Amino acid sequence: MRRVRYESTGGPLFVEEVPVPAPGPGELLVRCAAVGVTLPMVRKVAEAAEPVPLGGEIAGEVVAAGEGTTRFRAGDRVTGLCFGHGYAEYALLHEAMASPVPDGADAVTAVTLVRSGLVAWGALEAARLAPGESVLVTAAASGVGHLAVQLARARGAGRVVAAVSGPRGAEAAAGRTKADFVRSLGAHDCVRYDDDSWGDPFDCALDAVGGDLLTPALAALAPHGRLVAYSSGGGTIRAYDLLVGAKSVIGFQMALIARGRPEVYERWRRELWRLCAAGALKPAVHGEFALEDTAAAHAAITGRANLGKVVLRP
Repeated sequence: MRRVRYESTGGPLFVEEVPVPAPGPGELLVRCAAVGVTLPMVRKVAEAAEPVPLGGEIAGEVVAAGEGTTRFRAGDRVTGLCFGHGYAEYALLHEAMASPVPDGADAVTAVTLVRSGLVAWGALEAARLAPGESVLVTAAASGVGHLAVQLARARGAGRVVAAVSGPRGAEAAAGRTKADFVRSLGAHDCVRYDDDSWGDPFDCALDAVGGDLLTPALAALAPHGRLVAYSSGGGTIRAYDLLVGAKSVIGFQMALIARGRPEVYERWRRELWRLCAAGALKPAVHGEFALEDTAAAHAAITGRANLGKVVLRP
């Protein structure tokens, strides 16, 4: 089978031929029809001290099930997060991380909706968003962010503001702008990270960027506001900045829900598919890339050019 790999930090990505792996206990062997590219994985390629397996969200058909699996069998269509080699024609998926793809749904929609949608949904749950409240969404044009904007509206937010990066001139030259994109999803307004003001204070903020953006995201909150941090970008917040406004910062990680609270994971997943079927949630795909074009897929994310999800099609 074909698989994407690299040999040194920041090194070139290349396709190699390797044997199809065999599923171990608790694992499913999946023939990948779509693979979601994530910012954390792109960052690992550029920053990890040693090369790591290129994992991520996958969707496809189960071709074999390992010992001890009980929920899926050969022929079932699944999606989930692969921690091993996922940029491949076949990948191993722990059954605990797998969820079914409904009849009639295609693999690209599944890999765009489920994992990113679960992160967006979980971040809103962590924020305790109440109807009528205002919410700021950073990285709002990303795979997670564009779904978070829509879900915030679907859950009754009174004001949703999308925060995005990128120079206005470059976007205009490329055609559709991020502002156009996020407004088409239901955002009431769009701001840039370097704007002097992001408008009236927010009840909550969902941050997928981290780093230097944490401080302005926290400053944008109203007293008693909640900042949900779910980025792999790190960053530091001063305790004083929390005290003066009685604000709070909440960390969120999807893997803890998937592994420790499977009933919650399943309930959220069903709700995402329900909203999608009803037309209230529309996953957007920036582009579909062949395995040989993985470098271009990564470049779309590092260049902050993507509008929606970036997907590989093995």
